[in-house]
Parts: sequence; structure tokens; C-alpha cells
Amino acid sequence: MKENISNEDIRYRRMTAEDLPAARQLSLSVLWPHRLEDWKFILEVCVGFVAEDASGVVGTVVCAAHGKQFASLGMMIVSPSRRRQGIGRELAARALKEVGERSVLLHGSLEGQALCEEHGFRLTGKIHQHQGSVFRAPFVALGAGERIRPVSSRDEAKLIDLASRATGMPRGTVIKHLLDVANCVAIDRYGELIGFAALRKFGLGHMIGPVVAPDIERAKVLIAHWAGSYASSFVRVDVPGWTELSPWLAEMGLMLADHAVPAMTRGEAASPDATVKQFALLSQTLG
Repeated sequence: MKENISNEDIRYRRMTAEDLPAARQLSLSVLWPHRLEDWKFILEVCVGFVAEDASGVVGTVVCAAHGKQFASLGMMIVSPSRRRQGIGRELAARALKEVGERSVLLHGSLEGQALCEEHGFRLTGKIHQHQGSVFRAPFVALGAGERIRPVSSRDEAKLIDLASRATGMPRGTVIKHLLDVANCVAIDRYGELIGFAALRKFGLGHMIGPVVAPDIERAKVLIAHWAGSYASSFVRVDVPGWTELSPWLAEMGLMLADHAVPAMTRGEAASPDATVKQFALLSQTLG
């Protein structure tokens, strides 16, 4: 069902750092756990737009360009009191105008799927959000000549290369910013990095992601490393449905939250390298 257009009192403009406390309150109103620091990280990487009325900010959306061909949209929120008034449609239109002709990735809500389809998005997959306290971190063996080690600034170029190949999109900007707020470990095989996983503070606890690896067993090694390091703490990890990691994550205490999140694409989908895959997202906003 389409929204009824009745938003003459709404003003639309670019988001600024001064809007972040209000944006956080808006996300809390729809039960999203983002801290103010999480919003700051998002705005460092993204361009944002807000809708506001006399009461303040009542809608948000952000977009990020990943090179000249790809972009992502996220944090599309409308205050429950102002829904079905065309605000979501207008915010989406402004973000899409900002990214231009790029192909766009969006992880949206089931409620907003119809609106996204109006803007030319099509369903391309599902994201499974797992969260909870780890009560049993499994042991997963590494291969010959492999070890887990912390990354350093010297590894940045290799991390960007792995992340870009795994997603099919340039990831230099997001990885550079991620390394400012996250801890990161890599699988080193005879001196060569073949996979990595980041962990950062997020929401109610910590978030694992992205997780980039050549196969599911090494992805499990990386996830188990961080899950074991933060056993009994609240941890979240968002994995594409195709990974089939959900049963394994649930066994260690990271339960599936509610329903799967639609993964949608507008334009031509990215073509990842077949030799390395992204088994967990950096975030639903940034892919």
C-alpha cells in the first residue's frame, strides 16, 4: 500500500553532526540499538539527509558511494507518528539522487520492502542477524602454516584488497574508517593474509564484521576467535543467508533475531571474486 502524501510541514536537508543526538533518539524509537558513537561512524563514511517538522528530526537516511559504480543506502527511519505521509519516499529519492547512476545495495526492513521496490530495488538475498551471549565458543582448526594474528597499519592495503574482492566493490574508504574504531585479526598463511575479521563496539555490546575468508571453515575460525574472546558478552554478527552459518552461530549462543532482513539491489549487482567471500557484513548500512 502506498503512503499518503501529506507532509507540507516537513523540511528536508542534509544531515550534520549536530543532528546525530536526534538521529540516535529516532533510531531508539524504532528499537534500533545504535549508540551516538555508531551514528558518528556512519556519518564519517556516508552522506545523510533528515526530515524535520516543528518537533525536530522525524526521518533519516544515509548513503555511501563505493567507487564510481556502487553505493549503499541505510538508516532509513521515519518516526512512527509520521509514517505513511510520503517522508520515506522523499528521503529515499534524495539519497538516490546523491549517488547518481551507481548500482545501489540496501538492507531494508520487511515493512519498507514495497517502498524500495517502487524505487527500482529488487530482492537479491536475505541477511540473518544473530546476537546474544556466547556460552560455547567452538574450536575450529587452522590449516597447515596458518595462524591468527592481529593486523597492523602495514596490512591496510591487503585488507582493502581482500574486502574489495570479497564484495566486488571498492572498500578503501570504509576499511580505513573501520580500522580507526575496530580491532582486527587476520589469518596468516606462510606470511600471506588470506582472511580477516573485525570487532568493534556497537549497540548493546560488540559486533563482529566484516568477516572475509576463502571458505566457510576459515570464516568459522575468525568468528570463533572473537566469540571466544568475548564469551558471556553481548555479541552480534550479520551473515548473508547463503553462508548457511545460522545453525552453527545458534549453537554457540548467537540466536537469530526475529526475521531475515531483505537484501535488495537497484541496478547491476556487484561481482565478487570467487576465491574470497564476505561471510559477515561490516554493517547493514555499509554492506
